[in-house]
Amino acid sequence: MRDFDEKRRIVEHLRPIDDAFFEKLMEDREVCEEILRVILEDPGLTIVEVIPQGSIRNLQGRSVRLDALCRRSDGSFCNVEMQKSDNVDHFRRVRYNASCITANISDPGMDFREVPDVYIVYISMFDIMGAGKCIYHASTTVQETGRTLENGYHEIYVNTKVNDGSRVAELMQCFEQERVDNPLFPKLSYRTSQFKDSEEGVEIMCTLIEEYAEKRAQEAEAKGIEKGIEKGIEKGIEKGMKTIIHNMLSSGLTHEQIASLTKQPLERIREIAQEALG
Repeated sequence: MRDFDEKRRIVEHLRPIDDAFFEKLMEDREVCEEILRVILEDPGLTIVEVIPQGSIRNLQGRSVRLDALCRRSDGSFCNVEMQKSDNVDHFRRVRYNASCITANISDPGMDFREVPDVYIVYISMFDIMGAGKCIYHASTTVQETGRTLENGYHEIYVNTKVNDGSRVAELMQCFEQERVDNPLFPKLSYRTSQFKDSEEGVEIMCTLIEEYAEKRAQEAEAKGIEKGIEKGIEKGIEKGMKTIIHNMLSSGLTHEQIASLTKQPLERIREIAQEALG
């Protein structure tokens, strides 16, 4: 069993931008409120419900994991997502998540005018647009007129890389700090300290880290199995195609005829024919 000092050392290096820590911080409605008031530039913003680590499914059964889905007092929803890796198509990911959220929060038969607004706040460690800004607001614009469509969908991209001296940038700098002590963000500062200094907070974070590591290991294992199945299917298809081509060669068809019938490159037909002779 680890003692308190050892557990505290484990938690000490966590930053708000780290997945497990971020999700735990966002469970606190006041912390979530403080962060979104700055990013959405709405001092009066009120959160009535936070659904951390939410998971919803689309019609095909594919699950989408949400870091923190919040319901605002005005009836709109805001999903906050933290992204540290630059290895996905971020814009399509945002679009996919937004569509799943919209479908999930809308009732069948609802008048489209009643569909809640959805805000996607995408926080990254890199400048996603590469334009040297800390925050970007994206919208749907009509090319021919320049008119912005008011469709209730809002995309906000924020990053910790660019510090332009703005209030948003100052908040983003806190996300990369192990110790947050900024009077502009008292809720975030206090909650961060709670998880690092109090015995209860340290215990919660240690347990969460262990659960998070186990979950990630299970996900990695599942992906490995899935890839193995995919490779097996690919090998099966390849083997089946070779058998078909061998049979066609035995029947006396020319390479050109086989290529035309199987829709395979002529060079591949010749390679398989050469293998059969060898």
